[in-house]
Amino acid sequence: MTQVAEQSGPTANPAVSAHGGHRDRLRKRFVENGHQALADYELLELLLFRLIPRRDTKPVAKALLQRFGSLAEVMGAPVHLLCEVDGIGNSVAQDLKVIAAVNQRALREAVIKRPVLSSWSSVIDYCRTAMSYESREQFRILFLDKKNALIADEIQQSGTVDHTPVYPREVIRRALELASTAVILVHNHPSGDPSPSRADIEMTGRIVEAANAMGILVHDHIIIGKGDHTSLKSLGHI
Repeated sequence: MTQVAEQSGPTANPAVSAHGGHRDRLRKRFVENGHQALADYELLELLLFRLIPRRDTKPVAKALLQRFGSLAEVMGAPVHLLCEVDGIGNSVAQDLKVIAAVNQRALREAVIKRPVLSSWSSVIDYCRTAMSYESREQFRILFLDKKNALIADEIQQSGTVDHTPVYPREVIRRALELASTAVILVHNHPSGDPSPSRADIEMTGRIVEAANAMGILVHDHIIIGKGDHTSLKSLGHI
C-alpha cells in the first residue's frame, strides 16, 4: 500500500512537477519585470493558466496566435472561431470574450473622462478594440458637446461584409436630438484594409455638407482595419 501511494503522489510525475515550475517562473517574471518581459504567447499563456488549470497552455497560446495573428485578434475573434483551436472549449472562449469586454469598457471610460481631441490615441485605441474584428461593417458616431467631451457613442447602422447604408439626415437628426455640436464618424472594414473607397469619400462629403448647414462640425471620419486605421481628415477629404 505504501509503495502505491508513493507512485501516485505528486513526485511520481516529473512532467506535472516541471509544468508547475514553469508556471511559477512565468508568473515571477511577470511580477518582477512587468508584461514587457514576456513575449505575446507567454502573456497569453499566463492568462490561460487561470482558464485551463490542468493543461500545458503554451501550445494553446501559440496555436491561438498562429491562427489569428496577434493578441488583439485573439481577443477580438468570435467564440465559434476560438473554439476551432485545440484546447479552447466554449467556456474558455466565453471567458476570453468577457476579458475582452472588460478591456473595451476600460478604454471607453478613458475616452469619456477626457476631452476627446486631447486624448486622440485613446479614441483610436477604443475604436480599434470595439470594431477591428467585427465580421460586418458598422457605422459608429461619437457625439461631442461644445467642449469636445463625449455625449454618446452609438452604432447607427450595421451592414454587410463590405457595405453599410448611411443616411446623412439621420446623422444630423440624432446630433440635434443630443444637442451635439461636433461628431466623429467611424466605420470598420472587415477586409482589414482601412483604405477609403470612393463611396466612403462621397458619403463623408455629404455628411460634412449637411452638418455644416446645421452648425455641426465633423472632426474626422476614421476607418478601422485590422491593426491599422485611416483618417479621412489627414487625407484631405474633410
